[in-house]
Amino acid sequence: MEQTKRNVKDIAEKVRSGERLSYEEGLWLYESCDIHTLGELANFVRERLHGRTTYYNVNRHINYTNYCVLRCKFCSFSRPYSKTGMRDGEGGGGTTKEYSADGGYTLSLEDVVAQAQEAANQGATEVHIVGGLHPRLPFTWYLDLCRRVRDACPRLHIKAFTAIEIVHFARMSKPKLSVQGVLQALREAGLGSLPGGGAEIFDDRVHEQAYKNKVGEKDWFDVHRTAHALGIFSNATMLYGHVETLPERLNHLIKLRDYQDVALAGCRAHFNCVIPLPFIPRGSSLSYLPGPTGMDNLRTLAVTRLMLDNVPHVKAFWVLQTPQLAQVSLNWGVDDFDGTVVQYGIATQQDDNSSNQALSVERIRQLITEAGGVPIERDTLYRRVARDGARWHIMSET
Repeated sequence: MEQTKRNVKDIAEKVRSGERLSYEEGLWLYESCDIHTLGELANFVRERLHGRTTYYNVNRHINYTNYCVLRCKFCSFSRPYSKTGMRDGEGGGGTTKEYSADGGYTLSLEDVVAQAQEAANQGATEVHIVGGLHPRLPFTWYLDLCRRVRDACPRLHIKAFTAIEIVHFARMSKPKLSVQGVLQALREAGLGSLPGGGAEIFDDRVHEQAYKNKVGEKDWFDVHRTAHALGIFSNATMLYGHVETLPERLNHLIKLRDYQDVALAGCRAHFNCVIPLPFIPRGSSLSYLPGPTGMDNLRTLAVTRLMLDNVPHVKAFWVLQTPQLAQVSLNWGVDDFDGTVVQYGIATQQDDNSSNQALSVERIRQLITEAGGVPIERDTLYRRVARDGARWHIMSET
């Protein structure tokens, strides 16, 4: 008991003085039964950085395909590609929509643009576009996607394509392009920033067991390092609650922290936000696992805030955390509630597996206010947004 009291006191003193926590201290927090002190310390850091300001945005997720060459065990979203799948449209120019009997699909470019246009008309500031690794779509298709969305919705920020997709595009490009070449071409076509997906857990054992055919830690960091050198901001994620251990989870966070030190010191951009994502077992090859509990989710969000002292924001992605737990997390180190989303097909907490995932701005603001937060609308780069219905502007623009 005396050792426990000493550890709590020592860690609390380091947190309050702004000192960086060690691996051992982070692991102690993860394993400690003193969850109240953990939440208190994470909230202390959150308020030191942001006060009670709690960010949200008006956004729309678009998952353009679930056909994927990978078979990650934790994924319930992907479908194998079949040449015999049904198609609508004449083909070419992005007019073809693919779909198959097992639920596989590829949206046409017109579908993607229509969804983006609908979001823009409703006042969205961001569209978040990711999908599976389609084996046949050429790189030019993704360039056309960005161009068409930009041309149809010039004010809409395009946050698109995980590091895993970027590597896939480089491999599929003709003539062959480097990762830097892919990113430069996408930026010229309208790409604004990168999401943080695909990081999973940076560990060789976990990689081999759960997603061995997916590019790993080195390639993921190479994409973000290249993006940051080009001035393209991005986020970072951690998918937890499957086959990883607590030490492996903590090592993942420290690797993100170590990289962020380098980016802040020498790059034009860096990670804006880290998003811990709970594993949802339903429908995956790991469906026999229980997945993380609510307490595990809160603990992970809090430890993330305490360990990643150089990443400005920690987000509770309410679609996977649930709105209720995301609300509680606003006093456990989290300062970002995410956004309106509308549809999210990759995973869901809903029993019916519906991809309809929407919260109104009014509901988001209510949840934040009930938790003692001050709701502030942001854009993708965390600039404050002033709004009058569907009309909006960045406050620094006036």
